[in-house]
Amino acid sequence: MDQTFEKRKKVIYDFICDDLYVPMKIKEIAVVLQIPREQRHELKEILDALVEEGKISLSKRGKYSRGQAERLKGIFQANPRGFGFITPENGGDDIFVSEENINGAFQGDEVEFIITGTQGGRRKEGRVVRILSHSITHIVGLYEKSKNYGFVRPDNQRYLTDIYIPAGKSMDAVSGHKVVVELTSYGGEHMKPEGHVVEIIGHINDPGTDILSIVKDYDLPVEFPEKVLNQAVRVGRDVSDADRQGRKDLREWMMVTIDGEDAKDLDDAVSLTKEGENFRLGVHIADVTNYVQERSALDREALKRGTSVYLADRVIPMLPHKLSNGICSLNAGEDRLALSCIMTVSPEGDVTDHEIAETVVRVDRRMSYNGVAKILDGDETAVRENEEFVPMIKLMKELSEILREKRGRRGSINFDFPETKIELDENGHPVDIKPYERNAATKIIEDFMLLANETVAEEYFWRELPFLYRTHEAPDEEKMRQLGAFINNFGYHIHVRNEVRPKEIQKLLGKVEGTPEETLISRLALRSMKQARYTTENTGHFGLAAKYYTHFTSPIRRYPDLQIHRIIKENLRGRLNEERISHYEQILPEVAAQCSARERTAEETEREVVKLKKAEYMQKRIGEEFEGVISGVTKWGIYVELPNTIEGLVHVADMRDDHYELAEERYELVGEHTGKTYKLGQKVNVRVTGADRIQRTVNFEII
Repeated sequence: MDQTFEKRKKVIYDFICDDLYVPMKIKEIAVVLQIPREQRHELKEILDALVEEGKISLSKRGKYSRGQAERLKGIFQANPRGFGFITPENGGDDIFVSEENINGAFQGDEVEFIITGTQGGRRKEGRVVRILSHSITHIVGLYEKSKNYGFVRPDNQRYLTDIYIPAGKSMDAVSGHKVVVELTSYGGEHMKPEGHVVEIIGHINDPGTDILSIVKDYDLPVEFPEKVLNQAVRVGRDVSDADRQGRKDLREWMMVTIDGEDAKDLDDAVSLTKEGENFRLGVHIADVTNYVQERSALDREALKRGTSVYLADRVIPMLPHKLSNGICSLNAGEDRLALSCIMTVSPEGDVTDHEIAETVVRVDRRMSYNGVAKILDGDETAVRENEEFVPMIKLMKELSEILREKRGRRGSINFDFPETKIELDENGHPVDIKPYERNAATKIIEDFMLLANETVAEEYFWRELPFLYRTHEAPDEEKMRQLGAFINNFGYHIHVRNEVRPKEIQKLLGKVEGTPEETLISRLALRSMKQARYTTENTGHFGLAAKYYTHFTSPIRRYPDLQIHRIIKENLRGRLNEERISHYEQILPEVAAQCSARERTAEETEREVVKLKKAEYMQKRIGEEFEGVISGVTKWGIYVELPNTIEGLVHVADMRDDHYELAEERYELVGEHTGKTYKLGQKVNVRVTGADRIQRTVNFEII
């Protein structure tokens, strides 16, 4: 076989193209072609090259056949450990890509790939064959100066290498500056990516630089464009007589806002009275669309942002503060324009009648969740100070319990995983981190908002008008089957016939409540759920067990709410003619996609800021010991969550008493010699061994 590689390749290719050829494995090909053992590696190279060129394909069982594997498209996600995943553009599960099959793809690239097989019988594996486009153009990181050049260490671990900054391209950054780099090249086999500094965020030790770095990394807009701010200023300070024309005047109704202590954008007020045996519940929402005209600079900027983002030390608002904390905020004692959903609710919790109207309101008292909780607990001072509101607050509690009970009966799922509350000092350092307490008052507001959202969604669904819904699909059957198989070990089961019902999950959570396996099973149930999103079709909300659901109650901080307010108001005014209907039919699919995407980005940003502050908090607690619960099990170690919501990794390398292997379907790590197991939901005692602010990670060891 002394021909050149290309000639040999042709021989092999012709052999596979022969009509008599049947798909066979490399070993079989070698036997048929009498290729000696020591040349098999070259045969493998030839076959790989032919697959790479798409001339032949390799089946899951390792057989080669003629014709190319289907080329698919997707987005590449790198992993700090060197491998990656591709999210296929047509949906479906992520495809695993091993290090040798990445083919120079960079985080966020749009790539063309082929499926090469399955990993461990479950996850599909693939190989990148072509890079179609780069989506990442800017990267945030820490600048370090060398002799006559510099380099930037990316904050985000998915960028696997430093970025080279040639001389004169650093904006005079010094070592320790956090910077934004614009990439000019994406690197290659032995080349680092290259770029130039376009912004210096601040020194790594300056207060606020750390959070701002995350904001820039996720490319969140911080400043409002001049034009938008000018529009916000022109909107006006007060409600005029002209504004009140043709609106239902509710200024005499007793109503309150109930929010967190530090909230400044108050978009919902509530009123409640009893009429006979029925409740009359008013949910009054700031009429933001009165001030944000469609397609104005304000509106375009709001759509671009999609949502307000709430971070530990700042809010990045969807609308300028001038509006969101001013004329659009339902501030006590001020006349404000609202869109009200007034519902008659029976003693059983059914909405028997409702009205949606443009109104003028004047809130009587701004209350806080803690203040209302105190009133409900009978705190003497709180009761005395809010004397005239106490009967209404008690009535709210009564109605809230009826509504919650009714939702429970239909199968609404209540995952009570605590959110994190972070307290910072004036320099931005975390002084306390604890679970965010939900109390009776937060539940009241939640119950009333859910009811208004459902009522509005149902009315507009039956009107058959273009609308935005908040939908949540039923979980994947495969995931449900895995969950079902797993919980059988504990003697529980769920019915998964054609589809799973919310009631099944709710019952399961009820059964495990108070048992040792509660955290474990609730976590797995939550992980098997899909994410809620915005859609133009109403397919229902699985988690709430609701047939109709939308987001109507927060137009100051969420664009979907603002968008449907416009439709509702045009409908109320009889202006939804064919032209307007077709206009909405045209724009809504894009609005839905944009709002869903911006919500994901906001969630990720919020999560990263929380991780950052948790790591910073734990830096001062290295060596301390805690009891925690195993919250994740992977082949590189176990994640442990502490009661204060902080999560850290115990790396397998630090589990020195044995060699541990992952038993994936049982969610546990098993020691090879001792048979010792660490499984999801198990309680363990850990010691803090390290915390890294840049990587936003915490490390533990097991005591």
